[in-house]
Amino acid sequence: MEALLVSTLVVAIAEIGDKTQLLAIILATRFKKPVPIILGILVATLANHALAATAGYWASDFLSGAWFKWAIAISFIAMAGWALIPDKADDEEGQGSSRYGVFLTTTIAFFLVEMGDKTQIATVALGAKFHSIAWVAAGTTLGMMLANVPAVYLGEAATKIVPLKYVRIGAAVLFLLLGLWQAAELLGLLK
Repeated sequence: MEALLVSTLVVAIAEIGDKTQLLAIILATRFKKPVPIILGILVATLANHALAATAGYWASDFLSGAWFKWAIAISFIAMAGWALIPDKADDEEGQGSSRYGVFLTTTIAFFLVEMGDKTQIATVALGAKFHSIAWVAAGTTLGMMLANVPAVYLGEAATKIVPLKYVRIGAAVLFLLLGLWQAAELLGLLK
C-alpha cells in the first residue's frame, strides 16, 4: 500500500501545471467532450506508466548495488529541482487534426507527451524504489487522473484554483523528501 499511496501523491502533485495537464486543458477546450478525453488519458497513462514502472523494477533487479540506490536518491533530489521549472504548452499534439476522433487523439497525444516527462521519470524511480510494477503504475495513474480529470472539466479555470508557483514548490519539497528518505535509509538512519 505504501507504493500505491506514495506514487499517487507524488504524481498528483507533480502533474499540476505539467505539460500533460496543459494538454488536457487544451483538449478539453478544443473538443468539449470530457468522457473520451478522460478515457484517452487513462489508457495512455496506464500504458506509459506500466512501461516506466517496469523499467524501474527491472533496473533495480539488475542494478541492486548501493550506488544504484544512491542514484535513485539523487534522481529524486534532481526531480525536486526540475519540479520548480514551469512547463509551457508548446507540446500541443492535441492541436493537430482530429481525424482519429477525440479518444484516439487524446490517447496518442498523452502517450507521446508523457515520454520523458517528469512524472514518467518519477514513475521509473518509484518502480525501482518500491520494486512493484502494479502498485506503482496504479498509484501514478491514479495521481495523473486526480490531477487531470478536474483539468478536463474545469478547463482553464483549474489553473487558477491554486497558484502554480506554490504547487511547483510543494512538488519540489515532496521529491526532495523522497530523495532524503532514500539517502537516510542508505545511511542507516531509518530502520
